[in-house]
Amino acid sequence: MRIISGTKRGMAILPPKGDRTRPITDRVKESIFDVLYKYNLIEDRLVADVFCGTGSFGLEALSRGAKQVVFVDSDRNAIEILRKNIAKADFMAESRVVCANAFKIGAPPAANGEKCSLVFIDPPYEMSRETEGKSRLAGLLELLPEQITKDGLVVVRTEKKVNLLDSYGDLKIIDKRIWSSMAVSFLALKDDKQTSGNTDNSQSSQVGI
Repeated sequence: MRIISGTKRGMAILPPKGDRTRPITDRVKESIFDVLYKYNLIEDRLVADVFCGTGSFGLEALSRGAKQVVFVDSDRNAIEILRKNIAKADFMAESRVVCANAFKIGAPPAANGEKCSLVFIDPPYEMSRETEGKSRLAGLLELLPEQITKDGLVVVRTEKKVNLLDSYGDLKIIDKRIWSSMAVSFLALKDDKQTSGNTDNSQSSQVGI
């Protein structure tokens, strides 16, 4: 794994130990950030990497100009490697690491109350197979509208066979992509909850690599 673009382009990311986490390939990560480019939600903004593992999404966002990233995970072994990756990239000042149950705390705002404009949700696959109203994932997605900006976006990675509901509380799916064996869904606040013109509300067709 490596950082694809930005100030730390090409930097290798230390991988996780064991098989609990499932690191994303460089090619798919680059494709996801290509989709995100049109939303302008990274540069000088607050980003959350939830179920961050060793920090691939968050480090990529920092390299591309994010003001700060809050990394959330409950796996202490992954957090240990994450801190090494943050130090290696010299992003200590721009990073906040929270070791906690992500299903319960979601994407915590900055100390000054600033909300996240972009939230990556990337739980282990066994934690994201249940998506109905009473599932843990549904509870997390229903929590996030209070934690993101009006133009904010939530990016959820699951197995391809997993189908998210069209909406969770004030969040709705506006785009979905298929890459290899995984699906990536992009969710935004519903029209009456967001500032008009900040997101593209048409759901795209699924594409693959």
